[in-house]
Amino acid sequence: METIVDDQSSEDARYISRLTRSTLALVLAGGQGSRLYELTAWRAKPALYFGGKFRLIDFPLSNCINSGIRRIGVITQYKAHSLIRHLVYGWSWFQPAHREFVEILPASQRVDGEWYRGTADAVYQNLDIIRTHTPRFVLILSGDHVYKMDYGPFLASHNERAADMSICCIEVPVEDAAGELGVITVDETGRIIGFDEKPPEPNSIPGKPGICLASMGNYVFNTAFLYEQVIKDADSKKTDHDFGKNVIPSIIGNYRVFAYAFCDQETRKQAYWRDVGTLDSFWEANMELVSVTPQLDMYDSEWPITTYQWQSSPAKFVFDDEDRRGEAIQSMVSGGCIISGAAVKGSLLFSRCKIHSYSKVTDSVILPDVEIGENCRINRAIIDRGAVIESGSVIGEDAEADRARGFRVTKKGITLVTPNMLGQDMHFTR
Repeated sequence: METIVDDQSSEDARYISRLTRSTLALVLAGGQGSRLYELTAWRAKPALYFGGKFRLIDFPLSNCINSGIRRIGVITQYKAHSLIRHLVYGWSWFQPAHREFVEILPASQRVDGEWYRGTADAVYQNLDIIRTHTPRFVLILSGDHVYKMDYGPFLASHNERAADMSICCIEVPVEDAAGELGVITVDETGRIIGFDEKPPEPNSIPGKPGICLASMGNYVFNTAFLYEQVIKDADSKKTDHDFGKNVIPSIIGNYRVFAYAFCDQETRKQAYWRDVGTLDSFWEANMELVSVTPQLDMYDSEWPITTYQWQSSPAKFVFDDEDRRGEAIQSMVSGGCIISGAAVKGSLLFSRCKIHSYSKVTDSVILPDVEIGENCRINRAIIDRGAVIESGSVIGEDAEADRARGFRVTKKGITLVTPNMLGQDMHFTR
């Protein structure tokens, strides 16, 4: 096992930078996001929009850059055109001569003519590419979670514990983890002694009833150990070729596998992290941003989230009559939007949306290029990109009426509307 020896403490910036420069990040971005239903019918989940101008993939990529990790591979598979185009447009400014890059690693039947069969297999099929970069550590990241994290301390903890593998963890309510997240059990030193992949009834943390320790899907491996384990998994016949289901449970008893708590490094309080894997959680996470002091600070110049978007004119609000006033209250409105004699309240509008006179949009997430006609009422809804809402439409006030029109209504009463549901067969891949 290789450990970097350095006389300086782990808090020293130079020590951290040596670790990050020795790391290759692999972002797993091939997920379908089936629990988002029609919202991911034509795009991979990591390509899903978030926060007015970003996509989910921007968060792990920005975290890498802000952490000093500038060698990154993005592993794609499911309906990846939208994602790949975003990466090409927005993340192709690196300098290969300085050993920095974002490489796209699509499923290309590199081994035995197979597509990626699981997360471990996705890494296995790219071992030849990983070897060309000769990293000391491989940082494996989920490509579809919303959070801001410095990966430097994570790498430092892994190195100082002489770990073979480290898993980044977060405390979540048991009901949120049940059937959704990998749940971890640790001893008093932080060493992992149990791992259950999406258990229906997770075990609580001792002394914290109702709270469990869940995996964020972010891992650090010593490179040689990673090679050994994914090759071993590939040679096995009884496996789903998945880190959570197969690799992690098989190694915790025989190797040094540790948990790393994701929390605020100064206050030690729980850090912000969201898995927007359902329509309700997607709507809720976006709605959190329009509050006065959201937990996720999108205006933080110390930790910017980088993205790509079309150049648009400033948002425009027109008409100022008593019954026809263009206004937005407690809302976020992106560039290129025109609020023409309409009222927007408690909502998030992505780029280039148009809302016409006498319409009202409340508590809704409106994705790019949506046009809402006159005299519409939109409440607690998600409107997918490019949808054209005809004048006089009422959405989100009567769940049964919405369902009768072919819209999807969630358990919490959020209505999803896509172009296809409106008979606008656009087959959006953007």
